[in-house]
Amino acid sequence: KSNQLPKANKANNQKVNTFSLNEAQDRYATAYFAGGCFWCVEAIYEDVIGVEAAISGYAGGHTANPTYQQTNTGTTGHAEAVKIIYDPNFIDFSTLLDIYFKTLNWSQENGQGPDFGSQYRSIAFYKNPQEKKLIENYIKRLEQTTNQPVAVEVEEFDKFWVAEDYHQDYEANNPNNPYIQNVSKKRYEMFKRQFPDLVKPTNE
Repeated sequence: KSNQLPKANKANNQKVNTFSLNEAQDRYATAYFAGGCFWCVEAIYEDVIGVEAAISGYAGGHTANPTYQQTNTGTTGHAEAVKIIYDPNFIDFSTLLDIYFKTLNWSQENGQGPDFGSQYRSIAFYKNPQEKKLIENYIKRLEQTTNQPVAVEVEEFDKFWVAEDYHQDYEANNPNNPYIQNVSKKRYEMFKRQFPDLVKPTNE
């Protein structure tokens, strides 16, 4: 994926996500998932009814203030991840979890699609015992029904580092990028097919 990036770290998105600076208000909850390229995951959750914002970033590692270039080496311990800010009155963690697994190759280790390396590994983060149980039960059912091991890691959430500006809303801002056309949009279409009632209506 790295060869598809712009040369400079210029933000080409016009939408500034205030949630990246401000923690969600009391009415909102947060969820965190890593599942390969964060462009793909962010684009899906941005269009889920009840989701206020999806922010690309890094989580699961040991390096403070990681950059994309550092994370891409696989030495920071971080995976590309997405912070999802949602309204529990419209959608719950279980549904977000279902979307995650059904738009993911959950059997692929240390990568997703054409992207390989620990920075692309899949992690379902939990913030409390209830979320941990939901994730573990989902994985258990999946393994029982498919007889395949699930490669998704289950990890307690610690810290989320917001990615550089040009990564935010990348799919929307770069629709003709070859990676977006060949990889990201296919995952988005998978989401639309499986969850037609959860896709936000388009106003444009």
